[in-house]
Amino acid sequence: MSSFEYMKDLNKHVPFYHIEDSKFKPYGKAVNEYDFSELETYMDNLAIPQDQNVYVASVREMENTIIKNQLQEAFYGDMPIQIGYCNGPNSTLNGLEYHKSSEINIAITDMVLLLGKVQDVEDNFFNSNDVIAFFIPKGTAVELYSTTLHFAPCKVNDEGFKTIVILPKGTNDPLSTNIQKRTKEDELLFMKNKWLIAHPEREQLINKGAHPGIKGENIKVYQWSV
Repeated sequence: MSSFEYMKDLNKHVPFYHIEDSKFKPYGKAVNEYDFSELETYMDNLAIPQDQNVYVASVREMENTIIKNQLQEAFYGDMPIQIGYCNGPNSTLNGLEYHKSSEINIAITDMVLLLGKVQDVEDNFFNSNDVIAFFIPKGTAVELYSTTLHFAPCKVNDEGFKTIVILPKGTNDPLSTNIQKRTKEDELLFMKNKWLIAHPEREQLINKGAHPGIKGENIKVYQWSV
């Protein structure tokens, strides 16, 4: 039994698909045209924290690379970008975010993404019954469209996960203090280029000002022990 099949069998409580399934088409696509080995080499030296996820938005060593220039010039249309990573032990939904831009994730380990669609957000609320899980094999790079709700990956075993995160420069930086919120959607604006809906159980996010707008179960992804 493959890792995907095993994970799917463990997680029958949520729609569960491989990233190569056509179900992924509304959410994003594989990015196969670039050589990410420079970035993967850097990630090999990083440990996976076991107490909480660690997200670093911008890493100088990862940005001082040929691939960074290639992605910035072509994939992101000559707009400045940042390259960082997210590593950790996460296994629950907790929240969903989106950006007004595509995001590239590169799976350094096998991992699972819990995804939704911005179109299903109504009055700043989203039902977790509309979440779909996708298995991302190690070494796979995916583009997540700007309309794709996502958050930290989930691990597939108790070692945790590692992923590279590529976004327009400045994404996830603190907001300016004088921003005037004019629309209902503006209530979800959490950081620069980051709109966030939290699950009510995730008090850590709500205490920081995130909108508790996810209804339903705080989905957990089950995994095997190694």
